[in-house]
Amino acid sequence: MSGAAARSRDTAAIGILGGTFDPVHCGHLRLALEVRAGLGLAEVRLMPAPNPRLRAPPVAGADLRVVMLERAVADCPDLRVDARELSRPGPTSTVETLESLRAEFPDRGLCLILGMDVFGRIDAWRRWPELFDLAHLVVARRPGHPDPAGGLPAELLAARRCRDFERLHVERAGHIVVIDVPGLDISASRIRELVARHAEIRFLVPDAVAALIKERGLYAES
Repeated sequence: MSGAAARSRDTAAIGILGGTFDPVHCGHLRLALEVRAGLGLAEVRLMPAPNPRLRAPPVAGADLRVVMLERAVADCPDLRVDARELSRPGPTSTVETLESLRAEFPDRGLCLILGMDVFGRIDAWRRWPELFDLAHLVVARRPGHPDPAGGLPAELLAARRCRDFERLHVERAGHIVVIDVPGLDISASRIRELVARHAEIRFLVPDAVAALIKERGLYAES
């Protein structure tokens, strides 16, 4: 029996996809599902951030963003909402979040999912060297986003890149995997603009999320 066949949801690595999810959209959800299936992860945890340090604060409140996420994944057991970052005051730190997860899952592989554009700015992250003691990095590469050609991201890829996905499950942390994913040109800012103009957002967000946005009058003035 192969390693992949022998793994269960209780032993396979866990994916973590953070963001403001303001609002969660089909691009977020498709990315999470593509990575989960491609790497054989037990699940992907969607982790809303309260006030990220490296981007503008979210428009919708934390509670509403959690509700949108819960409605979006209500019928998808492979995706789970994890709101632990919202209980911490101030800007979030990915390292602190991974420390919390590592305490909960001391022996499981943890896979932090991020886009190639975000990986290209990893040197701006707080305590970034500690990431590799806590998790693997899964870098999602969309069409038109090549690997970094120089600087710290290129050095990290040269030193830590792993093409054997099985190692994500049998080792707790330390590797970088690059996985190609389909390009869905959807952005939360574009959705907010459309809502403000009373334009159609169907098929950009799940129907349950679109209904909640309309019901609560979200983004009408953004």
